[in-house]
Amino acid sequence: MGPRSHVRLVVLHVLVMSLLLSLGGRLWYLQVMNGAHYKKVAADNRIRDIVVPAVRGQILDDVGRPLVRNRTALVVSVDRTALARQDDGGKETLRRLATLLGTPYEQIALKIRLCGPGIKRPCWSGSPYQPIPIDDRVDSRKALQIMERQEDFPGVTAQLEPVRDYPRTDGATAAQALGYLQPITQDELNRRKGLKVTGFSGVDLIGRDGLEATYDGDLRGVPGDRKVLVDSRGRVTGIASEQPPVGGGTLVTSIDARVQGIVEAALDRAVKDARHRGTPADSAASVVLDARTGRVIALASLPTYDPTVWTGGISQDEYDGLLSKAHGQPLISRATDGQFAPGSTFKISSLPAAVKDGYSLHGTYSCPSSYMVGARAFRNFEGESGGDISLHQALVMSCDTIFYRFAYEEWQRDGAIHPVKNPKDPMMKMARSYGFGKRTGIDLPGEASGRIPDRGWKLGYWNDTKKTDCKRAKTGYPEVAKSDPARAAYLKAISSENCVDGYVFRAGDAANFSVGQGDVLVTPLQLARAYAALANGGTLWSPRVGKAVLAADGSVARRIDPVKAARLPVDPKVLAYIRSALTEVPKSGTAAGAFTGFPFDKLAVAGKTGTAEVYGKKDTSWFASFAPAKKPRYVVVAMVTQAGTGATTAAPAVRQIWEGMYGLGKGQSAALPDGNVPDRLPSLAPDGTVAAPPGFAVTSKAENEQPVKRKESPKGKQPAVGREPVEAHHRRRR
Repeated sequence: MGPRSHVRLVVLHVLVMSLLLSLGGRLWYLQVMNGAHYKKVAADNRIRDIVVPAVRGQILDDVGRPLVRNRTALVVSVDRTALARQDDGGKETLRRLATLLGTPYEQIALKIRLCGPGIKRPCWSGSPYQPIPIDDRVDSRKALQIMERQEDFPGVTAQLEPVRDYPRTDGATAAQALGYLQPITQDELNRRKGLKVTGFSGVDLIGRDGLEATYDGDLRGVPGDRKVLVDSRGRVTGIASEQPPVGGGTLVTSIDARVQGIVEAALDRAVKDARHRGTPADSAASVVLDARTGRVIALASLPTYDPTVWTGGISQDEYDGLLSKAHGQPLISRATDGQFAPGSTFKISSLPAAVKDGYSLHGTYSCPSSYMVGARAFRNFEGESGGDISLHQALVMSCDTIFYRFAYEEWQRDGAIHPVKNPKDPMMKMARSYGFGKRTGIDLPGEASGRIPDRGWKLGYWNDTKKTDCKRAKTGYPEVAKSDPARAAYLKAISSENCVDGYVFRAGDAANFSVGQGDVLVTPLQLARAYAALANGGTLWSPRVGKAVLAADGSVARRIDPVKAARLPVDPKVLAYIRSALTEVPKSGTAAGAFTGFPFDKLAVAGKTGTAEVYGKKDTSWFASFAPAKKPRYVVVAMVTQAGTGATTAAPAVRQIWEGMYGLGKGQSAALPDGNVPDRLPSLAPDGTVAAPPGFAVTSKAENEQPVKRKESPKGKQPAVGREPVEAHHRRRR
């Protein structure tokens, strides 16, 4: 062997040894240094994680009656990711599924589309990586075919799942207060990193409104985790480990289902009666509060809708119907989100403001048919004249001109159109002390704040609108003039005035404010809270619907207590004076006709009517009340838009509610035994059964009735003429 060959052989030996050393080192690194890691990876290849959903908690009334519960349903779901891996994108699978379910292929294809700009419902608004439910009413035979023939239905599952059920106990819907569930979006999944996705279950749905949204974390529960062993073909061979789910908590509310049903029936009847008299009566709301604690006993709004419309997905037509002005926007809660001029019910704030400003509580005041506010005559309702009367009688007969005088004189003392440096504005400040102009803090989302139109508000509003007003002052309202020339002329005149000096707080603004007209707006809940403060001696509560959360084992996870928000800056003697006057309103005052024959010896009801004018529309009818008059326990407020005076529509509805609560009607049992609500919580057994607090019964006749028909169109539930939830008020009315 020559020298050159020897060198080559040595180089080859070195190269081979280097390769062997490198390979040996790599093997040592993989098997020794990283052996544990790769052992785990190998094990993971034969282990699959399954998220076990937790059952979402129920929502109960104060006695334990179900307002929202779960029912077990066979749910068919489709995995978009699995379909995308198929050669034809899963079209053939969907066609076979459509044939089996008896559903058009196009309908299923629409349901599994991802929602986005320009895409109408039905579509999927949840994560694109989770199974999409397409039917929750499948019979067991069809479900079995899907599971047994997975080769024909790859990416399709059928399994038992809990879905939301609304039993409508005692006729109570409370749709806006309860809220609804919708699939979790991908953005929400990204924000909530610890959230597990399981498919169509309570874990993947999130509360979008009402109690379902506020207490979503309590109701959701904690999903379990199951690790199963699989072979090379993906078949389960055993269970490696399992952590069971923890069911969601049960929310006990202060709502009483029987009272809620009575309130909804009373509103429905009031609307129908008003329409029968020839008024549109296009919306209504009512609130029942416990005046001592601020707890909500009932919260109702019309138009309403069937909450089962959300179960299993909602169509575009159904969704549009819930938001359509033409159908009354039933998704909006008029009780908490609607804003309206309160009319004379607002005088419980204006009177103590005048007294605090120096007017005598026990003085005598002239009640003429009209009162000159600057150069304009502001009239009493229908031109009534009361002569010289007390403030007590002014509330009973609802004399407006006395309050116009108070407001006008206060406005002049504050400098009129050239206000002093720090104007007192006593009526505006008192209204804010009553909680008007800000949210009550109720445990429901989307609450409106109302509006107190003081000098600051007028300036801000003028800055926001002067450009539009000045333009309209020149062009007018030709689109309105075609159908209503008078209204077009009125709107143009208003725009011209606002363009020049719309920031000025005028005498008419002050006068209108004193009787709950003009630009002042309140929600029915705000008014109910104010009357509760009047009734209980001055405590302004932040209302609560939730009462407690019960854990899955029946223990009390946490209690939910109302919050004392403030105290009214009113002398207790003034509050007592107002309460005494309001006691006479249903007996001999403006509501006497509505309460004719009412058994005041059994239940003394005190209250105040309100009739608010709305330009271009019929009057808004109000009645705010509390009882028993001498020792108030509850507050009942009702409001019906475009329904006439407070005495003709709202007052009869409130009377019906009081009769139902205390069983005062002929052959009628009391919704509240002895006029009481439970002071203890219902108990929840481990098997899910509910026991009422002592002295109360869970059993309800409506629980044995069939649930409301699924997916009833909101259009047919409560027809209504289109309207805005916030009204514009320009004139004054009792």
